[in-house]
Amino acid sequence: MQVLIMRHGDAALEAASDSLRPLTQCGRDESLQMAIWLNAKSVGIGGVPDIYHVKDIDRVLVSPYLRAEQTLQTVRGALTLPDEEDILPELTPGGDTALVAAYLQALAKEGTSAALVVSHLPLVGYLVADLCPGECAPMFATSAIASVELDAESGQGKYEWQISPTKIMAKVV
Repeated sequence: MQVLIMRHGDAALEAASDSLRPLTQCGRDESLQMAIWLNAKSVGIGGVPDIYHVKDIDRVLVSPYLRAEQTLQTVRGALTLPDEEDILPELTPGGDTALVAAYLQALAKEGTSAALVVSHLPLVGYLVADLCPGECAPMFATSAIASVELDAESGQGKYEWQISPTKIMAKVV
């Protein structure tokens, strides 16, 4: 199963609580840019094999925090996703990566082809490390996405790639 792990877009610093911080316009723009990029990789534009190949996403997991939900809403504007998502309290910034990893491993065993996870620092980096033994937790820019190929039998993942909005813009220029 391919696991796409995405950090939410840029968020406002001021809010009544951390869970209520909304995306900024920059956060919306970068999240949309990433969704457009993912969509191009899933349909295989140009028909050329690419290290950034993306499978059709059939499960979505998201943090209950506003900025993560708004990121998902923005991504839905350019990417075909299932109508419903799993909102997991374990996906908050201080969430339990072991529980998230176990949930993803169960989805892989059920035959899920690809899952999109929208969450926060530091959880996104620690999740990569938990899924991929021997990998250090990578840093994530806002709206960045990493891909892990998760083996349904062993429950272990292979860290394939990570891309951020600035890397995409560098490839365009």
